[in-house]
Amino acid sequence: MRPLWPILKKYRVFCVLAPLFKMLEALFDLYVPLIVADIINRGVGTGDTGYILGRCALLVALAAVGLSCAVAAQYFSARTAVGTAGALRRQVYAHIQSLGYPELEGLGVSTLITRMTNDIQQVQNGVNLFLRLFLRSPFIVFGALIMALRINRPVSMVFIGVVAALSVVVFGIMKKTRPMFTQIQKEMDGVNGTVQENLTGVRVVRAFRQEENEKDRAAAAMRALKTAQLKAGRISSLMNPMTYALVNLGLILILYIGAGQADAGLILRGEVVALTNYLSQILVELIKLANLIVQLARAYACAGRVEKILSSRGSMTYPDASAPMPQTDEAIAFERVSFTYPGSRSPALSGLDFTVGKGETLGIIGGTGSGKTSLIQVMCRFYDADEGQVRLFGVPVKDLTREDLRALTAVVPQQARLFRGTVRSNLLWGSPDATDAVMDEALRTAQAADFVYAKTGGLDAVVEQNGENFSGGQRQRLAVARALTRHAPILILDDAASALDYVTEARMRKALRELKDTTVVIISQRVASLRHADRILVLDDGRLVGQGRHEELLGTCPVYREICESQRKEAAR
Repeated sequence: MRPLWPILKKYRVFCVLAPLFKMLEALFDLYVPLIVADIINRGVGTGDTGYILGRCALLVALAAVGLSCAVAAQYFSARTAVGTAGALRRQVYAHIQSLGYPELEGLGVSTLITRMTNDIQQVQNGVNLFLRLFLRSPFIVFGALIMALRINRPVSMVFIGVVAALSVVVFGIMKKTRPMFTQIQKEMDGVNGTVQENLTGVRVVRAFRQEENEKDRAAAAMRALKTAQLKAGRISSLMNPMTYALVNLGLILILYIGAGQADAGLILRGEVVALTNYLSQILVELIKLANLIVQLARAYACAGRVEKILSSRGSMTYPDASAPMPQTDEAIAFERVSFTYPGSRSPALSGLDFTVGKGETLGIIGGTGSGKTSLIQVMCRFYDADEGQVRLFGVPVKDLTREDLRALTAVVPQQARLFRGTVRSNLLWGSPDATDAVMDEALRTAQAADFVYAKTGGLDAVVEQNGENFSGGQRQRLAVARALTRHAPILILDDAASALDYVTEARMRKALRELKDTTVVIISQRVASLRHADRILVLDDGRLVGQGRHEELLGTCPVYREICESQRKEAAR
């Protein structure tokens, strides 16, 4: 709950006004049974119609004022709850953006989605109900108890017994169900994770005819959620019948004792009615309080889950200012770099040692799982190397600020991700200040100008979510154009041309070679994509087994020669 206090301080006035207006509403409600008692005792008993009408008008006035107070309280509590949830959601989102890849992978996408949406929604509901009912319900309960004591002490002892019994029931059920609601949220993480995986990999699932297996897996996750909800629901469902039973038992005792005292002339009939009304008010408010406590228990569990996200800290730290860049001809340098993914037993990279000069084109090739993408992730400091040092332009990556490090590199990942909007809005992700001329140049270098300007609107052509209205090759070319708008000194293409035909890819490579003062890193499984690179790195199981130009590697690197021969045979078929 600690993250809520700084946010609630901004709404301190609303946090006071909401319960204040609710207390005023409750105060008016407590006077209603007394007025009804006066109507019965003085108006009905004496047949005074004028007195009855006057008291009825007073009841209407109290109802109108109470309604106004209730509306005001609802407004202030809703403003506070919605504002708090919005601020908390923005805070969580900003914090997630500050976390590194290891922390994000450790938390998982599904739980982040659940905590950003459902958990914060539960916190919002909890804040709203707390401001409206947490003070009002106890005020009504104890106020009705005090009023009953004023009317008749012997009968009011029933009130004390009923309130004590109801308190045991309410708080006992709350203590039992609070950990269950935490478990429900965990099971919801599992359901969201399963759904997210199936939506992301729907094509793979269908390609391998795994629909039934995925249905069974999703059904198992939903059954676990259902079981957790039913377990908590069964216990929570005892709240209403037990409270109604206790209160109705109290009503029976009040009527029994009150009737005897009325016959003996110790109490008036109107006072008996007032006592039953007060007990009815206690019943309603305690049921509200019981439901409130259940909701607060759930909100408390959700707030704890949100707090866990906010309390997580990234393992990578950045300096306040970057170290000065020396005069050097090297663009990229790896010195005995080794890296192992968190939770993995075998290293992804082992003892990498190489240097790339400014303006050179570096090719990286190797089999699946050889460490090509891992090399890029360590270079861009998405992960920190376990051993060795990575330098960009002579400065260790750990001595660069996050902003400077990102400014030095422009990465096109394996999977081209486009966002809903337009071609222009996607290209502006690379550089928010890019002009139309810069974007046009980037599109032409990426060989994307032809299909972009063929669409209605050109740069303002619509892009659907994930670029679904473009082919795979078109998405890749737009992703390359987006990276080019940054004019970063290091351009990294991580298998970014896998969906392109050889002619289009050759044109793109030719255009990239014309870029001045740009170091280009190309990762590919195609030898044809790398053969003209200034230097080629050959990786095998995370180790550097060869480096040099195409002709050199054919004679000195068996792994590279094997890759070339296999691709040559495949092309000859």
